[in-house]
Amino acid sequence: MSTVQAQRARAVRPMLRHSSFTGGSFLEGHQQYQPPHADSGIDGILEDTQVVDATNAVAYLSLGQGGPEPRTPTRVKHSGIVHGMSHRLCQPGPKDAARLTATIFYKAQEPRHPHIHADSLHPEDPFQPLPQPSLPAGRAPTMDLSKFPLEPPAPEPEPLDHLYGPYVTQMCLTHFLQILNDLQNPWQRVTSSHRCLDDRVHPRVMEITFSPPPNPEYISMTEMRRHEALWMFEREWNVEVIIQRDDVWRKHKRLVVFDMDSTLIQQEVIDEMARVLGVESEVSTITSRAMNGELDFTASLRARVALLKGTPADIFERLKSVITLTPGALELCKALKQLGYKLAVLSGGFTPLAQWLAAQLGLDYAYANHLTVSDDGTCLTGELEGPIVNAERKAVLLEEIARKEGIPLKQVLAVGDGANDLLMLEKAGMGVAFNAKPVVQLEAPSRINTESLLDILYILGFTREEQEALLNGSS
Repeated sequence: MSTVQAQRARAVRPMLRHSSFTGGSFLEGHQQYQPPHADSGIDGILEDTQVVDATNAVAYLSLGQGGPEPRTPTRVKHSGIVHGMSHRLCQPGPKDAARLTATIFYKAQEPRHPHIHADSLHPEDPFQPLPQPSLPAGRAPTMDLSKFPLEPPAPEPEPLDHLYGPYVTQMCLTHFLQILNDLQNPWQRVTSSHRCLDDRVHPRVMEITFSPPPNPEYISMTEMRRHEALWMFEREWNVEVIIQRDDVWRKHKRLVVFDMDSTLIQQEVIDEMARVLGVESEVSTITSRAMNGELDFTASLRARVALLKGTPADIFERLKSVITLTPGALELCKALKQLGYKLAVLSGGFTPLAQWLAAQLGLDYAYANHLTVSDDGTCLTGELEGPIVNAERKAVLLEEIARKEGIPLKQVLAVGDGANDLLMLEKAGMGVAFNAKPVVQLEAPSRINTESLLDILYILGFTREEQEALLNGSS
């Protein structure tokens, strides 16, 4: 065999293959994780000192490697550049096969272990105390040990992000691909591609498209989202995974419906009203239980409103200076309006503030509950009038708005945090529980716990550069 033929035989494109080292799957030569190469120009890529005689010149030309000169013979050698076939139509396998997309968020704001990452240590204060392991508030159904099952809870998996890096690392990606491989029954080869949505070197948001999805007769989409293997993966790598179908409806949504309290704004309005009358403790206790699904929402709302009897009628004007927008809410609405979306707020709160918020954010629809005012117009009567915007009403309103705008439900995105939002989240083509109550995180189609509502755009597939372009109004 000639030298050229031997080189051709050895030239194998990097690929995803099985390996006993990683338990059956290893990612090799992925473009996103290639180490940086020194840029020596095209001459540095092509230069070689190997002597090539004239008899082999034709062979080199036939391989597309150029014609070597007697003094400086050249040939193309591996430059370290690997083409990642990220477009769905370029992936191997049947083009009509269903595809799923998983968006992985690294929870950078919630370290769960006492290890400090090198990039977060402040050199000016090397003796700062190490953080202690803790469970963030609202991330578990109860913190009362007496309410836990008789058997002790399973031990937490060993966190791996402090070993491999505080981002979605290559090992994290490989582990996720292995889980997808294990969920195939009967087994099928999984074809996948990925995009780093925020940073190419140290991504904290990554989108993975894979095909085929697991057999729905073996495991449904809902079961897959709640699978124990994915739960363990999220805990080990300190990430959250959102899985959705990769079809034309995924990115091209046209209507987004929001809850108001603790979603678009950081407060629960009724608790703020109760603080004025000095009944905050009683009202907030009922609110918390209602949002966790422990109480009927309609009955609990009437009970809380009754406690507000005698509140000055101008309370809503006073609360406008207290209300704080959730970080990223204004930017998210601005970006969505740039794309031509219709926006709505469906609130279990009250009409005056819902309409005011809609004007602040440029929302197209605002629905909430209406409080009655005394005949002299000075105070609230502690009663409601009109239909109650409860869980069932929110789902109906979502359908009505979509029908009025001529938008299929597949093109509707819903975002909420309370138990009264679950029906709305299920009704929409995509439902996202944002910093939600524990029971909602367990039941919602998807969940995200992050500091900014703007991260919703990552779920729709927009990169950080695309988000900045939308906010700047540039093309």
